[in-house]
Amino acid sequence: MKVSEILRVKGDTLYTASPDMPVSQAVQTMSEQDIGSLVIMEFGTLTGMLTFREIIRHMHAHGGAGETTIRSIMDDAPVSVSPNTSADEVQRLMLEKHARYIPVMDGPTLMGVISFYDMAQAIVAAQQFENNMLKAYIRDWPTESAEPAQS
Repeated sequence: MKVSEILRVKGDTLYTASPDMPVSQAVQTMSEQDIGSLVIMEFGTLTGMLTFREIIRHMHAHGGAGETTIRSIMDDAPVSVSPNTSADEVQRLMLEKHARYIPVMDGPTLMGVISFYDMAQAIVAAQQFENNMLKAYIRDWPTESAEPAQS
C-alpha cells in the first residue's frame, strides 16, 4: 500500500496557515475544522507543521496563546513523505519521529497530510480485505473425490 492510495481514500481537503498567523487564529481554525494539525506554507513552500502538541506546550509555558505567531512554536523541520512512500515506511517514520501528522509532498507540491488515524484506518481496511480473501479461499477449498482413482 502506498501513501497515494491512502490520500485517495482520505480526500483532498487541506488546511494550511502562514507562519506569521497568530496562534490564536490557528487554534480557532483547528477547533472549527476538527483537525489536529496545520501545514505551514510560506511562498508556496512547506516551512513547518503546527499540531496540537506544539500549541499545548506553548500555552502551558506561557499561560495562553497571547500575540504569539505560529512561526515561533511550529516544528520547522517536519518529516515528509512522497505519494510513492510505502505505508510500512510511514508507520516506521511516525513511530521513530513520534509524529502524528506527516505532510505528503510531490517535489515542492503539498499533496496532503497523513495522520496516525489515517494509517490505522488503512491498516484495518487492508487486514479486513485480506481476512475476507482468505475466508473466501478456504470456503472454496477444492475437495478430493471420495472415490479412489482407478488404474
